[in-house]
Amino acid sequence: MIVNEVTNINLLGLSLTLLMGILMILVPRRYAPIPLLIVTCYITIGQRVVVAGLDFTMFRILILFGWARLVLRSEIYALKLNAIDKALIWWIITSIVTYTILWGTFRAFINRMGLAYDVIGIYFLLRFIIRDFEDVIRIIKSLGFIIVPLALAALLENATTRNIFAIFGGVPEFSRLRDGNVRCVISFGDAILAGTFAATSMPLFVGLLSEKGFAKKLAIFGFVASTIITVLSNSSGPVVSYLFGIIGFALWPFRRKMRLVRWGILAGVLSLHIIMKAPVWALIGRLSDLIGGTGYHRFELIDAFIRHFGEWWLIGTKYTAHWGPVVLVYEPNMVDITSQYILMGIEGGLLRMFLFIAVIVHSFRAIGRTIRATEGQSLSARICLWSLGAALLGHSISFISVSYFTQIVVFWYMLLAMISTCEGIFNNGNGLFKKTNFSTQPLYKNV
Repeated sequence: MIVNEVTNINLLGLSLTLLMGILMILVPRRYAPIPLLIVTCYITIGQRVVVAGLDFTMFRILILFGWARLVLRSEIYALKLNAIDKALIWWIITSIVTYTILWGTFRAFINRMGLAYDVIGIYFLLRFIIRDFEDVIRIIKSLGFIIVPLALAALLENATTRNIFAIFGGVPEFSRLRDGNVRCVISFGDAILAGTFAATSMPLFVGLLSEKGFAKKLAIFGFVASTIITVLSNSSGPVVSYLFGIIGFALWPFRRKMRLVRWGILAGVLSLHIIMKAPVWALIGRLSDLIGGTGYHRFELIDAFIRHFGEWWLIGTKYTAHWGPVVLVYEPNMVDITSQYILMGIEGGLLRMFLFIAVIVHSFRAIGRTIRATEGQSLSARICLWSLGAALLGHSISFISVSYFTQIVVFWYMLLAMISTCEGIFNNGNGLFKKTNFSTQPLYKNV
């Protein structure tokens, strides 16, 4: 979806943004992420302020308030960079350099600086704000409360085909249909992104189900709401991500043998590739025949991406129109890139794609190290930690079928920040945190 690069903000959007921005500065640190979650979920990217070509959506404005808080309240500390931090930084640098060289324009440089603003602004803001595991739990509980009205809005959109978030712009007023079913968009600009947001949030709520009291109720509400939004998006990608989130929990009994599991999966995929008449990624198209969607286009895209390796591997490419039939109306030189992994290569070459994958790999490793470091501690807390890995698996699978834009990037970088922080807490890998004495202290207090 393309949004006009002009200032568009109404009184409701401005008032809510300013209120949340002020709260983000004034509330205690442990509640500081909540205003960002509210603005991200309830205000579309149609609300924006454009100054000298610089595009500030409402969540980007909240990022400014967040960093103002860090400065005003002296909450910036010296971080001991871990593997996730370093991979992200190198990915940002590579993204800026390759894309600017590829297009050779100042506009391209500004575009990549916007990406850097989002990554550094969200990820490192939350790295400073999130200090302990209780903060991680509090974010998940808050999301469980915030997602419920979104599910109600999706139900209303499904019943009426009208999107109440259209008052902000950036989303269609009338929902599109697929095989007679409404594809609910809510505030996310695209049905598949709305469904992906819900599908990748679901594991976090499952991780809280072992809690007691109000926390368990929030977990149930969040689980039901995320399931509703996933289903009502009527998109196959989110359904697959949702299923892989469940698979992630099913792997819990094998947590001590994940290296063997990973090698087994790789061996299975290679075996399929050898015995199948078509390449193994053709299964994506076969899957869409069963659950619907445009999987065949994604199969063709992956196939073209591999066949045209020589065109993009160095710094990306500006022309992919010959790769397939689905050419973008607003950019006739490019096909519709419906894969985050492929987008990484097209916009920055093999190195940029490798670094993006490295961020994911280091994040999975961080979850594994954290689970091992908390062996013998509270089962419910360890399940919550594992849920971060299940959510990461959901995102990793969704990247095959969708490229992220709009405000869903906030939840992606937020997840990475929570994983990175947990590794620092429980593995003493971050200078911000003292090593926890697990023999005398619970993993986290009931909140």
